[in-house]
Amino acid sequence: MSVNSLESVSWDELLQSYPDAHLLQTSSWAEFKQAFGWSAVHVKAEHCAAQVLLRRLPLGLSIAYLPKGPLGTQWQELWLQVDALCRNHHAIFLQVEPDLFEPLPDEVRTLWLAGFTPEEHTIQPRRTIIVDLTQDEDQLLAAMKQKTRYNIRLAQRHGVQVLTSADLEGFYRMMQTTAQRDGFALHSAEYYRKAYAIFEPQGQAVLLEAVLDQQPLAYLMAFLQHERAWYFYGASDDENRNLMPTYLLQWEAMRWAKANGAKTYDLWGIPDEDEAILEEQFTSRSDGLWGVYRFKRGFGGQVLRSAPAFIRVYKPLLYKAYQMMQTRRQGEANAPA
Repeated sequence: MSVNSLESVSWDELLQSYPDAHLLQTSSWAEFKQAFGWSAVHVKAEHCAAQVLLRRLPLGLSIAYLPKGPLGTQWQELWLQVDALCRNHHAIFLQVEPDLFEPLPDEVRTLWLAGFTPEEHTIQPRRTIIVDLTQDEDQLLAAMKQKTRYNIRLAQRHGVQVLTSADLEGFYRMMQTTAQRDGFALHSAEYYRKAYAIFEPQGQAVLLEAVLDQQPLAYLMAFLQHERAWYFYGASDDENRNLMPTYLLQWEAMRWAKANGAKTYDLWGIPDEDEAILEEQFTSRSDGLWGVYRFKRGFGGQVLRSAPAFIRVYKPLLYKAYQMMQTRRQGEANAPA
């Protein structure tokens, strides 16, 4: 079967019809991931479309990944073309992570994704906090926790300023400090440089820097796609954290997103627990993303959980071998040094 694929320019034109499309479905994201071993194909049907990422493996094999899509509705129209694409590239499996939040409508599971197997583990974080930017600034501040508003104003009173920055070296040095302090994984410096180089000239990203007397205190990189914005990367120094620069940075990132047409601001990634458990345990836990939740919850917004992944396997034996290999790699990565 032939695949109805689109070039990047046509895909970008198509995205104009989907103002709520996720950043991970843009051609900018495809260009970004291409620098790290992925390629992209854009597939279109009558009522829906999708950007599918492919990663080559040894022996001519590949894996296929459809992040935060497809766009539109009636996805069942699309799968014959996607299956043909995957088979042409000798894909072991296809993993789809829909841009939907739970609970999923019945037709998504039973019709749009018929023939797929749900998988709770996802590449992108399942749970997040989303702030409604259609409110005015006074309403946004009023929706925050009192301590968060206080910390924003504390930073302002101490003379902390937030500037637009291009200091990727300073950002990465501070990312290394933050990763060591908080115990999270870090991409390479080139990963962040490439993200900035691709998205910032398109108006799809900004690097903000909190400074005091020309001394950098913290950085934040936020992303924008039409009506949606995301906070992906943040870093702060060990010194002067008492001046609360990260709170002012987050507020200014929201203001930047709102000024550029975003209706929502996604704080991107908190522990995957029910909100009642989050609220019960956040004061006593600091492992994993718990410290992150303690910070992010202060900005208001709604806690939401995204859809699970959905898997279609083309080569069952190789898929089992791939799963075993991934499990072993994750175990090695999580082992103490």
